[in-house]
Amino acid sequence: MQMSDTRQIAATPQEVYAALLNPDVLKACVPGATSVTGNPQDGFEASVTQKVGPVKATFKGQVTLSEMVENQSLTITGEGKGGAAGFAKGGAEVRMTESDGGTELSYDVEAKVGGKLAQLGSRIIDGFAKKMADQFFTNLQDTLEKPEAGDEGAADQAPEAEGTKKGWLGRLTGKD
Repeated sequence: MQMSDTRQIAATPQEVYAALLNPDVLKACVPGATSVTGNPQDGFEASVTQKVGPVKATFKGQVTLSEMVENQSLTITGEGKGGAAGFAKGGAEVRMTESDGGTELSYDVEAKVGGKLAQLGSRIIDGFAKKMADQFFTNLQDTLEKPEAGDEGAADQAPEAEGTKKGWLGRLTGKD
């Protein structure tokens, strides 16, 4: 199963790239993720619970990042085992280009399944994989475009007090 898509995100390529390297953001964006730990250099371990047709399973697996070109592109590769349900593996080539008002993010995804999942038929699997990819990138877009609590009207407020906790995006980019 292969698919491609493009979407506009109202964030800089630097912010999008940083978000894709953050395990907390990945956990928030991957549908059904119960945990994501690790780092971009060594890879991530993830646990994801999903229902595909009549089969519900918890997949535990590895996610690695490669071909990383800072603020421009990266390749995400993952493989998970869901016990009796079978396995899922795949990858995504993600590209980010600066555009008016943010970033144009484009991706090519390829996925394969085996075991009971493969017996469901390609129409169910293809539909599920497309839905998962769309939901991931929609969640990423929502996470990046959603103002952090208290950011509305931030220009009218006094500067943050020393020691005030920043949101994840502020910590990554060094911005207040």
